[in-house]
Amino acid sequence: MKTRNQILLSAALVMAAALGNTAQAKADCKLKFTISGWSAFYKRSDGAGTITCTNGQSMHVRLRARGGGPSVGQSTIKNGTGEFSGVDNIKELLGTYVSAEAEAGAVKSAKGQVVTKGPVSLALSGKGEGWEVGIAFGKFQILRR
Repeated sequence: MKTRNQILLSAALVMAAALGNTAQAKADCKLKFTISGWSAFYKRSDGAGTITCTNGQSMHVRLRARGGGPSVGQSTIKNGTGEFSGVDNIKELLGTYVSAEAEAGAVKSAKGQVVTKGPVSLALSGKGEGWEVGIAFGKFQILRR
């Protein structure tokens, strides 16, 4: 026959296991996108993409990048990719991210950038066409489409 302490210990282990199974792990999310724009001291780019997460959530999104600084050019990124830091829900990925970038490219070029929004970060990469020279600071927005 079990002692009272053994019964309490067994009950605590069963409850801890049940609680552990209900806790959600952070989801890994990826962005596939296309974006194009221009800059002449003011940078403006617009695009669209799809976010998919390991927890089964997905969302079509619009992308907007705005900023300023000594930059000039135009570019298009097709088949760009992005990786987000882990989140509990895909809705946490919507909003305004802070960005800063330096670039120099002509005709075909590669681009990488990290943008942040509080504890969420997004690493963007892609290959583009066009030309651009300069430094731009501003915001990168992900909006529901």
